Amino acid sequence: MKHQGLEKMSWTERRLPVIGLWLLALALSLAVILHTRFTADMSAFLPEHPTAAQAFLVDQIKDGAISRMILIGIEGGDAATRADASKALGNALRQSGLFTVVRNGDAPTRDQDKTLLFDHRYLLSPDITPERFTVAGLHEAIANGIDLLASPFGMFSQTIFTRDPTAETFAIVGKLGQNTGTDDAPRNQNGVWVSPDGKRSLMMLQTRAAGSDTDAMARAIEAVRADFSNAVKAHPDGSSLRLLVSGAPVFSVDARALIKSDVERFSIIGSVAVMLLLLVVYRSFSMLVLGLLPVLTGIAVAIATVSLGFGTVHGITIGFGTTLIGEAIDYSIYYFIQTQNAPKEGSAFRSAGRSEGMERFWPTIRLGVLTSITGFAALLFSGFPGLAQIGLYSIAGLTTAALVTRFVLPHLGTARLNRHSLAGIGRLLAPVFRAIQALRWGFVLLALAGFVLLVWRHDAIWQTGLSGLNPISGQAKAMDDELRADMNADDARYFIVAKAPTQQAALAAAERIDAALEPLIKQGVLARFDSPAKFLPSVATQRVRQQALPDSTTLTERLDAAVQGLPISASKLKPFVDAVEQARKQTPLTPADLEGTSFGLAVSALLQKQNGEWLTLIRLYVPSVGTLDTARITAALKSSGISDALFVDKDAESSRLFNSYLENTITLSLAGLLGIVILLGFVLRRPARLIRVLLPLLVAVVLVMAGLNLAGEKLNILNLVGLLLIVAIGSNYALFFNQNTAPDHQTLASLLLANLTTVIAFGTLAFSQLPILHAFGSTVAPGAFLALVVAAAFAKPNAPKAPA
Repeated sequence: MKHQGLEKMSWTERRLPVIGLWLLALALSLAVILHTRFTADMSAFLPEHPTAAQAFLVDQIKDGAISRMILIGIEGGDAATRADASKALGNALRQSGLFTVVRNGDAPTRDQDKTLLFDHRYLLSPDITPERFTVAGLHEAIANGIDLLASPFGMFSQTIFTRDPTAETFAIVGKLGQNTGTDDAPRNQNGVWVSPDGKRSLMMLQTRAAGSDTDAMARAIEAVRADFSNAVKAHPDGSSLRLLVSGAPVFSVDARALIKSDVERFSIIGSVAVMLLLLVVYRSFSMLVLGLLPVLTGIAVAIATVSLGFGTVHGITIGFGTTLIGEAIDYSIYYFIQTQNAPKEGSAFRSAGRSEGMERFWPTIRLGVLTSITGFAALLFSGFPGLAQIGLYSIAGLTTAALVTRFVLPHLGTARLNRHSLAGIGRLLAPVFRAIQALRWGFVLLALAGFVLLVWRHDAIWQTGLSGLNPISGQAKAMDDELRADMNADDARYFIVAKAPTQQAALAAAERIDAALEPLIKQGVLARFDSPAKFLPSVATQRVRQQALPDSTTLTERLDAAVQGLPISASKLKPFVDAVEQARKQTPLTPADLEGTSFGLAVSALLQKQNGEWLTLIRLYVPSVGTLDTARITAALKSSGISDALFVDKDAESSRLFNSYLENTITLSLAGLLGIVILLGFVLRRPARLIRVLLPLLVAVVLVMAGLNLAGEKLNILNLVGLLLIVAIGSNYALFFNQNTAPDHQTLASLLLANLTTVIAFGTLAFSQLPILHAFGSTVAPGAFLALVVAAAFAKPNAPKAPA
């Protein structure tokens, strides 16, 4: 009795530190989670260390002008009602302070543009040179200005002629129209922009906040909807109107909402389904709760670990991580079922030094966990933060779940639970598994056929772009395309990018590149190009133009001679002399002076501050017939003298980006697979046994890839991670079927139950609208089931043992 009391005390002494350490780890994890920032920014699945061209694309996706642009359409009602709503909405949004640009073609925006252009025409006009203000130059310029009076622009020209007889205003407009396509702006009806068919009013906004600030984007979009609702209520016929809102900010907000919704919904569905299954099988609520402790602890520790390692936790990581239930809960299933007939606490400690017969399954589970860790460890070296997060999450979560199962559950009174025997299910499964063994070579032949199919259709296996990761629906993308077409806001493919330390240096670089590109328009190599320097010359260039302007006395003297032979007297041009004198004293324009105008919109899109540097972007447009002669572009760049100017083909670079993404992930997956093979080879030692473990996993992977291909699904990066997970999960099944002794009926039942929980947890994700979660679900669920079946087919040909 005394010895038994000492043994009891020893068990208690061991129990308290273990439970205390577990609770401490759980508490610390929860404390970290409470201060964790969660994100749904899909740029986490873009490269962390891209090439120069890829960096440009990544930065544009994150914080470029396109990431801040919102497109609006108003449909329904009649043209007058739509115009009234557009004007009311535009006025409200300008007053909100959330937008730097609100353009819909109405009077305020047109007046701002006209005022800016006219008041600063001598700083903006590309024709301002000393020669233009000689007697001969003035004579020619004024003569051309008089000719404009008889043109379609005559009415407008007449109103400004005495102040702008040299037609600098028209020189600016002509230059912008030729080089930037400003003449392609949407047509105006009832004072606002409308679509080509006139059935939709149009508006373009640019948010003040950065595109990566999803919260700010959500506030901006909500302001649009709220102000539209107010405008509709204020109009008698407003109820007939419908608002269309699109653009990158809308996509980022919708993606975040979809990620949050799908992660929550499918996590709940999968978790509830797994718990109901376990409750039916266990017939014990206590066992269900205890069995979930390793999983919940694993999820908490995994989230905390990722938060500490990356600073943020992505929603996709959480979505993937909740499926940890599917694998991690296997450990408690094996523990409860396979230790059912083990000795109770006291005798177990006396006989083997381990509680509840842990030696029955722990070595196999330990090896399975190590294979999972080895496989996912490769993802830690990914250049894509999203994949690295998934790798770290999986390692931390699975390791924690296994450790809690091994060291904590035995100290929570599980030995006293009344466990329902599953040996009967195992006896029913035994003949099924024996029958499956007769099909082993059939699976091999089927896998060979799948391999041949994949080789034959290798061009149709993988998605060819990053769009496969995009959660945007086809309907939303179609609406965005329509609005862009209505606004002539085509998405340029070719860019020239140059970096500079300051804003003015960037504008100066743009001017030098522009000068090199101008001849290519005349030669037909380019249709046009957009450059920030076309809308805003550098301060240095503006000062040079000011210096070209003569003082009022000199200009008056030259005008007397210049108007000889022209139907106008010099005295009538006194407003012109005053305007030139005023221009000589003007403060040069900077980008801040353009805010709220179409010039400001153009400059902000083409002149951006990123990572402490200024980028000047020049969009190139190819003639309608033919392709871009990149050699001529490269030569022009070289002649500009801007050594770091970079030519970017966005489509080609996107493909290279995806290919590098794919190659990186394939390499890491193969590295993880090689690590698993080395680990298993080291532990199993015998080649025959290693082959029996690996072959089912290979067969399952090939069959899943072939099945997805036949179903018309192209694989993306996350399918690869799913294939790696099949190997990690399937290794547990293969190891149990290839022990020195055949699995008994209890083990067979535990394997089936563990497999069902995995299939349920991942299978629910197959119905997700998110391509990333769908990829996990559609890959892992069938793969896990196939891994179990094929592992059974390659098991040692021994009848399952009856439980002890």
